[in-house]
Amino acid sequence: MGILTGNQQKEPLHYGEVFSLWSYLSAAKGNCATYETLYNHAGDKDLKRLLEELIQGIKQESREIEELLKLNGIALPPTPPERPVANVDDIPVGARANDPEISAAVSLNIAQGLVACSQAIGQSSREDIAMLFGQFHMNKAQAGARALRLNKEKGWLVLPPLHKTSSREQ
Repeated sequence: MGILTGNQQKEPLHYGEVFSLWSYLSAAKGNCATYETLYNHAGDKDLKRLLEELIQGIKQESREIEELLKLNGIALPPTPPERPVANVDDIPVGARANDPEISAAVSLNIAQGLVACSQAIGQSSREDIAMLFGQFHMNKAQAGARALRLNKEKGWLVLPPLHKTSSREQ
């Protein structure tokens, strides 16, 4: 039996796995606070529902990573305070993020999370860590599909210029 072929939970994490877990958790905590703030700015009920789902998903992922880091004796990153729910009408119009901006920011963030998960999977030597990030990746892919559908339905999707083949004879 070779190294790292026994019970994965009893094997040590390597520095890359620790950094991936710690930095993912740190970013997740920041994203949670950001999404809570953006929830207050959102006016569209479907966008608010997407933000609620993302917040719940982040909290679940955070609990899983925190447990794993604690089990391995690794200090946790700081947690920003939870944001209170506010009435969107109490935010001045010029200071308020609008729904298409919120949705675009969330979509970009989901895409960045997909890349982070893929990188963590690629550098993992422990299969349980790779599988954990694989689950997070799948969750983000599903969230990305929901965000894309929402952007299309609401007319918020901004497409780059479309490439069309030339009709000229060559």
